[in-house]
Amino acid sequence: MAGPELRQSGQSDATRAEALAPVIACRHVWKLFGPDPEGFLARHGGHPAAEAMKDARYIPAVCDASLAVFPGEIMVVMGLSGSGKSTLVRCLSRLIEPTGGEVLFEGVDLLKATAKEMIELRRHRMGMVFQNFALLPHRTVLANVAFPLEVQGIDRAAREARAHEMIKLVGLDGREGYYPRELSGGQQQRVGIARSLAVGPDVWFLDEPFSALDPLIRCEMQDEFLRLQSMLEKTIVFITHDFDEAIRLADRIVIMFEGRIVQVGTAEALVTDPATDYVREFTKHVSREKLFTVASVMAPPSKAVANRPSVAADARLFTVAGRILREDAPVRVVDRAGRTVGEVSAERVVAALYGPPTEP
Repeated sequence: MAGPELRQSGQSDATRAEALAPVIACRHVWKLFGPDPEGFLARHGGHPAAEAMKDARYIPAVCDASLAVFPGEIMVVMGLSGSGKSTLVRCLSRLIEPTGGEVLFEGVDLLKATAKEMIELRRHRMGMVFQNFALLPHRTVLANVAFPLEVQGIDRAAREARAHEMIKLVGLDGREGYYPRELSGGQQQRVGIARSLAVGPDVWFLDEPFSALDPLIRCEMQDEFLRLQSMLEKTIVFITHDFDEAIRLADRIVIMFEGRIVQVGTAEALVTDPATDYVREFTKHVSREKLFTVASVMAPPSKAVANRPSVAADARLFTVAGRILREDAPVRVVDRAGRTVGEVSAERVVAALYGPPTEP
């Protein structure tokens, strides 16, 4: 099925766009594989039809992608294998050269930057973690993590101190002297994560960084990732196949299909208002009680809830649904400062989780 025009979903998108300039963005980015992709794109006015690409035997990896990632945002990119998500992320950092379009970093078109400028940008302002980390086999864990700081010219004591912090963060404390061959696959993956974090980048590009970890360690790494993000508020583009992981981490989610971005929005918006049958199918098994927060189902507060029991607005429904369902009247919803921001009833919880009641 062909995807429609990009749909932006979620109430926060427009507000964020009006208030902030994106850190990194792409406009009408294409990546075609074939004998003369730039010429082919130009001959079709920058927007070739699917049939034209097929007839000319071009492979469209990314098609007319436009996206903006705002300061402090975790943007998660999802899609089936071959949907173009990894290619798009590599185009954003110019590890893959786009065929056409614009890639903007703080308003500057990266496609006009020299190779030297891109190297400096990646060294100092971008962190990248991909599935294959290419750890240096002749260097220890400590030396691998410190390596990007060494390239920057940071003195040994400072770079090793920073490397020790990152090694502890990813749960490899005590293995600083190990070599990659002495580590499990999951441990090697964590070394790659620590090496990326050591740079303290403005933008992180992460391609399934936790996929090789067992469930317990993966959950711990997600917790650490969120803790670090709460302190540093970095701008992050994160690829995952796991919708539960996306729910935990994402401010917004991008869904890709056959090289195109078909929908962008919050996890709640994608589930409740899918733009296509593909998005609906992609999200149909998402657990709604884990997805929805109290704030997403609450109503404006009435005077009647002034002295009622309270639940937190940012709590997931599955953690408080039992308490709400046992009450015979709506409960008060409070923000982190303890202020009343709404009310929620058992009926609203049931409707959110199972749909509105139907007539017999």
